[in-house]
Amino acid sequence: MQDLTLTLVQDRIEWHDHAANRDHFEARIAEAPTSDLILLPEMFTTGFSLDSFQLAESMSGESIQWMTRVARDSGAVIAGSLIIEEEGRYYNRLVWMRPDGSFAYYDKRHLFRMADEHRHYSPGDERLVVNLNGWRICPLVCYDLRFPVWSRSRSSSGFELLLYVANWPQKRRLHWQRLLPARAIENLSYVVGLNRVGSDGNGIDYSGDSAVYSPQGEPLLEAGGEPGLFSCTLSHDELASYRENFPAHLDADAFTLQGI
Repeated sequence: MQDLTLTLVQDRIEWHDHAANRDHFEARIAEAPTSDLILLPEMFTTGFSLDSFQLAESMSGESIQWMTRVARDSGAVIAGSLIIEEEGRYYNRLVWMRPDGSFAYYDKRHLFRMADEHRHYSPGDERLVVNLNGWRICPLVCYDLRFPVWSRSRSSSGFELLLYVANWPQKRRLHWQRLLPARAIENLSYVVGLNRVGSDGNGIDYSGDSAVYSPQGEPLLEAGGEPGLFSCTLSHDELASYRENFPAHLDADAFTLQGI
């Protein structure tokens, strides 16, 4: 199986300005090295907002059309979350857009109640595992990181890469830095966390700290706090070798999740 190259776009987000953010991220993506996967932050078209009614788009709206075009032009999967309305409900939805125009999506399961996200959005009830060049990848969103059961691979064939797109506040950056490698170690998988930088319209600061961790929790990439493009290539052979020599997944507890 081939290695996987991904690029993290760690950047500021213009508050509630879909068009400005699309233009800005398109310019960033145009500068990215050849990649299999390009990651954008949580709510990359608006910033983390509770104004779901005013800001929501449909799955045929301009931002989805933009993702379709940019994925085609770049030849990479483009993934990030945005505010989507569907049948009168609002979702913090991660869209996984492929270069051929097909897509999958994941609706954020754990809604951040300390900011009343659960009062403005509906939770998802199904995890997503997608295939990219033979890699099984589980994409999740921000607050999901705090819930190891939802993030847990439930079999040896669950996934090789776990990723999170986020608007994770600077004041809790220590939690971000501790939980990402923990998810890698317990799942024997690569873990990627992409966070934004700058401040939002509510005056909340974000420190970035995007990172990629090996299955042993070792940092393979640490982006720091500045905007930029950060790329990393993941080795499938190294992952397979580690799992063969340290097969802790064979002793994992079996369990099922209610509500999915």
